[in-house]
Amino acid sequence: MIKYLFKRLLHGLVSLVAVVMIVMILVYSLMDRTLIFSTDPLYSKQLNNNKTVYMYSRWEQYGYLDFVSYADYLNILVKNGELTEDVKALAVKLGRTSDKDSAETKQYSQMFTEYYESMGYKVKRLDAVMLVNKVANGGQPQLFAYKDYSVLSRLASYFTGLFKIDNIHAVEDYPGERRLTFTLYDPVYGGEKLSPAIIGSGTNHRYLFYVDGEFPYIHQNFLTISLGTSFVVNKGIDVFDTMTNTQGSYRLEEQTFPSGLTEMTADNLHSAKYAAGSLDKSAVFAGRFVDDYTDVTTFKQNMSKVGYSFVIGIIATIMAYLLGLPLGIIMAKNKDKLIDKLGTLYIIFIIAVPSLAYIFMFKAIGGAFGLPTTFVMDTASKAMFVLPIISLALPSIANLMKWMRRYMIDQMNSDYVKFARSGGLTESEIFSQHISKNAMIPIVHGIPGSILGAITGAIITERVYVVPGAGNLLTKAINAYDNGVIIGLVMFYALLSIVSIILGDILMSLVDPRISFETKDR
Repeated sequence: MIKYLFKRLLHGLVSLVAVVMIVMILVYSLMDRTLIFSTDPLYSKQLNNNKTVYMYSRWEQYGYLDFVSYADYLNILVKNGELTEDVKALAVKLGRTSDKDSAETKQYSQMFTEYYESMGYKVKRLDAVMLVNKVANGGQPQLFAYKDYSVLSRLASYFTGLFKIDNIHAVEDYPGERRLTFTLYDPVYGGEKLSPAIIGSGTNHRYLFYVDGEFPYIHQNFLTISLGTSFVVNKGIDVFDTMTNTQGSYRLEEQTFPSGLTEMTADNLHSAKYAAGSLDKSAVFAGRFVDDYTDVTTFKQNMSKVGYSFVIGIIATIMAYLLGLPLGIIMAKNKDKLIDKLGTLYIIFIIAVPSLAYIFMFKAIGGAFGLPTTFVMDTASKAMFVLPIISLALPSIANLMKWMRRYMIDQMNSDYVKFARSGGLTESEIFSQHISKNAMIPIVHGIPGSILGAITGAIITERVYVVPGAGNLLTKAINAYDNGVIIGLVMFYALLSIVSIILGDILMSLVDPRISFETKDR
């Protein structure tokens, strides 16, 4: 079993890398990269040369290429001690055309060009755009270098950046002592409540480990997952955080800030991250914090996107199995009778009618009976879950009924059933002890996939009922050309698929002792 699982996992990981690479090729190589500006309000405000520079800088942020401006190059030289500030001030000024550059500008622009061209970059010089006798708005001369990332380098960069481990050397220019401190009494609770925590100095997060009263009770910031940063859907936030952060209105709690100030606040002090110079820039921070660990998230009243999708999905899955399997068995036991025909009619209806159509139909019916047809987060009513759950369960019920009926009928015609009848077993005993068990074997393989699939949400159902879940996150990202979210979600969905297949195989081996993944010696 261990050997099989390792082999299966290895194949799954190879498939995962291949899937991510294919999607990267589609997104970064085959799709027109200018489409990312269709949802960018700042792009239309740029003029002339500034517009070109803005395009390349945004392409760098989106992961298409590496972009280096001439000014950035001079700053690097100053930082390395190869250039003084006085000479930089002279060299940084580009002439309207290259022949009008100063001696210093010609020298260092030539160095810039030679250096980056030697590394495979393309160097681009934009002459000033003139309007009569003056430079037009946004028409200042520009000099920059750029280089498209290869598929392999982009792939390697993505996977090496998936996991980030925090440590006392994470902050480069941390002014104080770098250390880890363990405490049994967390200062967030005023030092009065038994709540163990490990607090860092020089780390990216203030709290690496801490304990509180919220599930799963023991939390950590030591290891963070980075699936990819959003530029449109949830600007500046990682895909993983977008899916797992709570939503809705603020939730106030009494907390003690590092300065000793205790008040009701929505700030999650356990999420505090280092933000260089922030303490000196804000009087509010100065009254609450004692150092630059001021970047905090906030508590929200409601579940995360994954939370809503999982609750709706898991209840729908349980409902589907509780109804679909018994109904499939009843249909098989009463083959060609009225109940079998009614069940077949329902299956055909679900298959034949587009999902969008019957979801809207049940939405209208539910609304007529007073059920909420639109999801509202900041309400205590649980009735708003009813219609999305029913709409999501309907196709799963039909699918389970169809396959359970088919497997049952196949088993009923098997030779071992005939032998069981000749042995004196009743029809009830045959069904309960033999037919139903054997028919369940292929069904149980899909149970892990159904459970894990609930995390990803349902695109159509969540859109129709305005559920703040994870289901329509991918479609939003595709429509907005948000590359980071697209890659991150594909990665996440592929990983869930691999895990569900492996768990399905394990579950099948537990249900049917005849199935073994051990290698037999010959």
